[in-house]
Amino acid sequence: MVERSRSSQLSGPLVPRTAFPLLMARDIAYLDSAASAQKPKVVLDRMRQFYETSYANIHRAVYPLSEAATEVYESARTRVARFLKAPSSESIVFTQNATEAINLIAHSFGGPRLKQGDRILVTMLEHHANIVPWQLLRDRLGLELLVAPIDGAGNLDLEAMDRQLAQGPKLVAVTAASNALGTRTPIKDVVAGAHRVGAAVMVDAAQAAPHGGIDAIDWDCDFLVFTGHKLYGPDGIGVLYGKPELLASMPPWQGGGDMIRTVSFAHTEFADPPQRFEAGTPPIGPAVGLATAIDFIEAVGWDRVEAHDKALTGYALERLQDIPGIRLIGAPQERIGIVSFTLDGVHPHDVGSLLGERGVCVRTGHHCAQPLMDHLGLPGTIRASFGVHNDAADIDRLADALVAARQILAR
Repeated sequence: MVERSRSSQLSGPLVPRTAFPLLMARDIAYLDSAASAQKPKVVLDRMRQFYETSYANIHRAVYPLSEAATEVYESARTRVARFLKAPSSESIVFTQNATEAINLIAHSFGGPRLKQGDRILVTMLEHHANIVPWQLLRDRLGLELLVAPIDGAGNLDLEAMDRQLAQGPKLVAVTAASNALGTRTPIKDVVAGAHRVGAAVMVDAAQAAPHGGIDAIDWDCDFLVFTGHKLYGPDGIGVLYGKPELLASMPPWQGGGDMIRTVSFAHTEFADPPQRFEAGTPPIGPAVGLATAIDFIEAVGWDRVEAHDKALTGYALERLQDIPGIRLIGAPQERIGIVSFTLDGVHPHDVGSLLGERGVCVRTGHHCAQPLMDHLGLPGTIRASFGVHNDAADIDRLADALVAARQILAR
């Protein structure tokens, strides 16, 4: 009864389940939005409409259908720029996902500028996508990779990071929000500190983007990446924002059609950004879906999204800490809607399987953050992550399923 009274203090979902076809078709508590968000009907309908009535390849043809498709695609770029508060759509590059965007920066920005002995600074909170590309570059060029630590609660240790910045890294690559602990990092402070020592800053905003507060200009970051499928949009599309002067100075990282001005067997002249970095047929339909997804989530309102995150996270923490054997992992000062935990004596995968049998969808394992898990001395965690369709009933279902799973595993 205590738990029910707590849940009564929460409002329902920000967006009803009826807006998400899959959630209407399945009796599940979907608590895995940090891995990939469900798609609202408005996004699916817009993409279907585009493919059924308006699709053609873009940029290359002069017939009306292609010209109209080109306009829709470039309008999507403009919409993304507005979402990031970027000054111009020319600073927006469409990629396959955030991972490809980071690799693009490593190849076209880091490769030509860094030399043996230079340093790159990442943090203990990073996803593999913001570690491995820099390791590959390190090994190829003879660089040094520094890792900024975290405190016991999962916050970025800014004092230790300042000491590492004093070592003069050329590039700082930092997440805006941890996918494993939910920690929001103080991006403005990190960027300011990095710029004081002459380092460029790349922000991985894949987790932060669905939760609000993204502002490339206010942050003053040099690069920023995010992905469509976590933002209630389609998979197959990511975004790279770069300061225009930096993009203009970078060579292409893939060659092919649509990224050139002229080609001869002797020489190729490349197009200006962003086309320079979009070789071949781009993700036209996914760009349309992403623009619609941004419209969808911004219509909900970022203040409401952040308040909903806070309320659900607080309720989840209260419910979970009442279950014997549950150990909550991380207590960051600022966090997005993610809660990670373990069940004493049980591997997270076993718990995840039992929860799945009860229609509760959570992510288990190292969450592509294996160095962080190693630091915490864990094989992995159970992670519940929240979206606009979640409410207290989903958390109650999670808690009830955990109690049942614990009883089964104790036999």
